[in-house]
Amino acid sequence: MQEWIIQTMNQFGYIGIMLLIAVENIFPPIPSEVILTFGGFLTTYTDMKVWGVVLAATVGAVIGALVLYSIGRFFPPERIEGWLDGRLGQILHFKRQDVERAAQWFQKKGRITVFVCRFIPIIRSLISIPAGMTKMSMGVFLLYTAAGTFLWNTVLVHLGAFAGESWESVAQFINLYAHATLIILIVLFIVGAIFFYKTRISKKNNKENV
Repeated sequence: MQEWIIQTMNQFGYIGIMLLIAVENIFPPIPSEVILTFGGFLTTYTDMKVWGVVLAATVGAVIGALVLYSIGRFFPPERIEGWLDGRLGQILHFKRQDVERAAQWFQKKGRITVFVCRFIPIIRSLISIPAGMTKMSMGVFLLYTAAGTFLWNTVLVHLGAFAGESWESVAQFINLYAHATLIILIVLFIVGAIFFYKTRISKKNNKENV
């Protein structure tokens, strides 16, 4: 995949970077660290400029985020609440109130969450879906998405330009950070899920014993 990414960027320049980052946002397994650091390296021996690469990557990220945001709009909290009222809710031990609380929390903290999550691998793409589900203002969503991705892109592109021919070392380091972060998030999710289910089942048993 890395070879295909490099060929695309060499052939199509800024447009290639924009399209690759857009696809990366929709399909997170595509390595953005390769796209951005190699993009920085390209500026050392081509006519491409650092800020041109940063802007192309940011536009691509916003396009990809909008796609996932639009998908989220098709699954509003009301629809999920309807699913949880049935068999699915009984299996997962989720209730309508859980969705309402999650939606309320996101409405209060959604802006900073969208911004901060742009620095977290995988999550920086997926966060666009709950933003759409809770009907966050598109203007606000675009503002915080663009700001977060602009900073992330700026750092990686500059690192690639600074590293020059050693850009792959930077990409490997960022990839290590991505995997470590993902593992931590998975562990936290599992711990949180176990705690949630134990708490929910304990409350249910207490009600039945009353």
